[in-house]
Amino acid sequence: MIKLKEAVIVEGKYDKIRLENIIDATIITTGGFTVFKDKEKCALIKTLAEKCGIIILTDSDYAGQIIRKYLEKIVPKNQFKSVYLPEILGKEKRKTAPSAQGLLGVEGTDDAVILNALERAGVIGEKTEIKGRKITKTDLFNIGVSGGEGSKEKRAELSKFLNLPATLPANSLLDVLNSIYGYEDFILEVQKWKQE
Repeated sequence: MIKLKEAVIVEGKYDKIRLENIIDATIITTGGFTVFKDKEKCALIKTLAEKCGIIILTDSDYAGQIIRKYLEKIVPKNQFKSVYLPEILGKEKRKTAPSAQGLLGVEGTDDAVILNALERAGVIGEKTEIKGRKITKTDLFNIGVSGGEGSKEKRAELSKFLNLPATLPANSLLDVLNSIYGYEDFILEVQKWKQE
């Protein structure tokens, strides 16, 4: 498994599931074209880009190119890397018919091809620079944003304070927090939040 310091942005949930088998990174889905109107998702992507950088890995078809161009417009150039998959004719196993252009997407591409694309973009082998231990579910419980009475509301307040989407479920919030903060830095942010 390859560990990446950047968050990886893909189009859909099957792309995410595919990548989780070969890379260790925060993986965010755009929901396809819905990202164009999803202000919270765009804010999350911008925050991740600023804090840890992002890797844009969309399908090689026309739709993937449109989504990639949109993301490249909303994020400063020095905060993202684009990874391009080759155009490979085929059909994903779960689908009954190939895409409109007949090309495989991220979910249908072989591991070796994905790893080669990551290598060509210069992202393989980079290690996370976040210091200290990881933030855990227990930490979220201890500060009252998970697993307790009113935790959903508190989680939304903390998320807003950290400029993250207020609707993130606890597990997604945990994943994002570990991409952005080490434990010590996170606790400092929590203390600031509680003082407000």
